[in-house]
Amino acid sequence: MAPIVNIAAYKFVAMANLEELRRELQSLTERLQLRGSILLSIEGVNLFVAGSRDGIDTLLDRVRQIPGIGHLDVKESLSSERPFNRMLVKIKKEIIAFDVPGIDPRKYSSRRVSAQELKGWLDEGRPITLLDTRNNFEIKVGTFHNARAIDLEDFRDFPTAVDQLPDELKQQTIVTFCTGGIRCEKAAPYLEREGFREVYQLDGGILKYFEECGSEHFDGQCFVFDKRVAVDPDLKECSVRQCFACWAVLSADDLASPRYVEGKSCSSCFRSASPTGEQLLEQRRDAIREATGILPGSLPYENVRPISVPLRFDGLEVLDFLDAMKTHLTRDEWHQACAEGRLTCRGETVQPGRAVRSGERLLHTMPATCEPDVAVTIAILHEDDAIVVINKPAPLPMHPCGRFNRNSLTHILNQVYRPLRLLPVHRLDADTTGIVVFAKNREVARTLQERFEASAMHKAYLARVLGHPAEDNFECNELVQSQPGPSGIRLTDANGVAARTRFRVRSRLRDGTALLEVEPLSGRTNQIRVHLWSLGFPIMGDPMYLSNQQLGTAKGLSVNDPPLCLHASSIEFDHRLTEQTIRFEAPVPSWGTGENG
Repeated sequence: MAPIVNIAAYKFVAMANLEELRRELQSLTERLQLRGSILLSIEGVNLFVAGSRDGIDTLLDRVRQIPGIGHLDVKESLSSERPFNRMLVKIKKEIIAFDVPGIDPRKYSSRRVSAQELKGWLDEGRPITLLDTRNNFEIKVGTFHNARAIDLEDFRDFPTAVDQLPDELKQQTIVTFCTGGIRCEKAAPYLEREGFREVYQLDGGILKYFEECGSEHFDGQCFVFDKRVAVDPDLKECSVRQCFACWAVLSADDLASPRYVEGKSCSSCFRSASPTGEQLLEQRRDAIREATGILPGSLPYENVRPISVPLRFDGLEVLDFLDAMKTHLTRDEWHQACAEGRLTCRGETVQPGRAVRSGERLLHTMPATCEPDVAVTIAILHEDDAIVVINKPAPLPMHPCGRFNRNSLTHILNQVYRPLRLLPVHRLDADTTGIVVFAKNREVARTLQERFEASAMHKAYLARVLGHPAEDNFECNELVQSQPGPSGIRLTDANGVAARTRFRVRSRLRDGTALLEVEPLSGRTNQIRVHLWSLGFPIMGDPMYLSNQQLGTAKGLSVNDPPLCLHASSIEFDHRLTEQTIRFEAPVPSWGTGENG
């Protein structure tokens, strides 16, 4: 059989008509029987695709015809079988997620050093710092001699890691590197913006270095994000294996360990994977009680939080910018933070009157932080080797945000499941109760998130609203703002994004409220709350969307406030491992029983 051709390529270029292009490329790749992924964005294209020689060549011919693409550097290797199971063409905000405004490789790219040039520098012992921009588990497979790792779990944490680098590095020659070069397209310019004077990026990454220079100055192999796990300096699949439960890289001893069960556990995560059924759930309940017996954010600690400056706020005076960001601090409190040196940028105190620039990252240090109380009656409805299904209480934010950091669902679950880091497949508002699904590894998370995007996961909510709808069944298709307005609250907007929600009246209660079954057919932030408010039936207890078309506050509820009567009651989807349809239901809150009505 002819070998499978594996390609990796990217290009930063302004792109348009993405949905039309996505449909065309999805159809083309399916016809050519290719597997892998193509990411499309307004900032460019990123490809990881495998298939026959003819199929790959046909795809590349078409991609090079996209306006602005033209020449495309392609890294190629061969394998005996396809390393991907399916073909996905997706539209993303970024072709490599970084979440830092103002870093745009289409407009500026750091100086490049070729593989041969870098090898020459290393041969002659030139004093340089090789900065590995990859994640920790990738680095365990292999890296350059004496390269500096910066303890990344996710590339989006790169700015935080840079904050921890010593100042003396800013005067040294830095060469950033990653697998194929795409991460360095953003990492290197970011370093320059943070004051590093001489920054280069390795052109084509490790894969290009392997292709041109082999193994010299490199220890181990290069991790790749497919079934091969890693390739050696000859760009051939090697024997490195990985635990797909916790993503640990496995040695020969790890593979021989009785604790290693393919796809389920290894020596690193055996303890959390070995119990089953009710025994496992009881252990988790105990761990949750221990983690929340004293709320993790209730004990004073120094909290350092980043604030990135979006493009739309470029040039604003810093206090005006912070007002516009709708933070939980007043203008006077921010002025005090500046006066006390607790608001910094690139190691220097930010003074009132200073203008902010798009893409800057301010750091706000809050000594002796004590976070507001949250509800912690977190219940695990289901757990297996791939997913964890949670019944989330409220108020409890999913992620660190605003006044909350440690008192958040993800922080608590990370303590309970250590060393695993559960990955949320979708989200709920802090004040909404009900079902949330977490994945145990990135592959499961990616698959389930794609099913969400394709509307292949069916969610149902229960809501108690003010008023009695005239129709038993109705629908709302009003567009919703993609960004909150000046009040920090999203509304319907003729220029917003598409949103669609179905409603069915379950009962009309004597107190003038009604219980509704709600099915969101799209996944916009605050979609259900916005649609019901726009229809004149705001949700009972909602602090933002009030009766009579009035708006309240975006601050959110406290543990002593009456609840927001919105509950994610059920979810149904194809399981990642069994490919069978599964359904989960969360117990109905007291307000949803129809009593006292």
